[in-house]
Amino acid sequence: MNIYIKVKNNCLYVKNTLHLKNNSKFNDMKTRYLFSHKYKKFGWILFTLGLVLGAILLSNDFEIPSWDMNVFPLIGENSGVFTQNESLVWSDNNIADELASILLIIGGILVAFSKAKDEDEFISKIRMESLIWATYVNYIVLLLAVLVVFDMAFFNVLIYNMFTILIFFIVRFHYVLYKTKKSLSYEE
Repeated sequence: MNIYIKVKNNCLYVKNTLHLKNNSKFNDMKTRYLFSHKYKKFGWILFTLGLVLGAILLSNDFEIPSWDMNVFPLIGENSGVFTQNESLVWSDNNIADELASILLIIGGILVAFSKAKDEDEFISKIRMESLIWATYVNYIVLLLAVLVVFDMAFFNVLIYNMFTILIFFIVRFHYVLYKTKKSLSYEE
């Protein structure tokens, strides 16, 4: 009797693992939080623009382009190192770095979390594994930076760290998809 239960449990496990059980709720849950595939191209445009603008700002010490605009800072510094802006008072600020950040974040999220054209369980598995891998790598890099980078250089690392998890995920996810498609084309 005990062997019968073990065999039955193993068969159920294999059946569920191979997705032979047709459960539409399970399939819907996997892609519920993903954007439609049509947003991926728009995401790539925003992400690329953000990378280019960010590179221009980094190479020019955040001075060029100078897109000064009146802003209303919620939190400011009265006599800080970075700015002379006070809290809750209209003041001038170069918004190029904020624009680059917004483009990178929104574009990166659209690229990372838009469905693939042929989204299936395997791609969902690659997506999940890539996200876990990117999180580990991102925090390993951050831990190393905590140990060996100091002062204002560490502040720069924290700024870059806002974007690295998205970049690591996008690179790994698309690399694994590319390798998978390449290996499938060799098999045919």
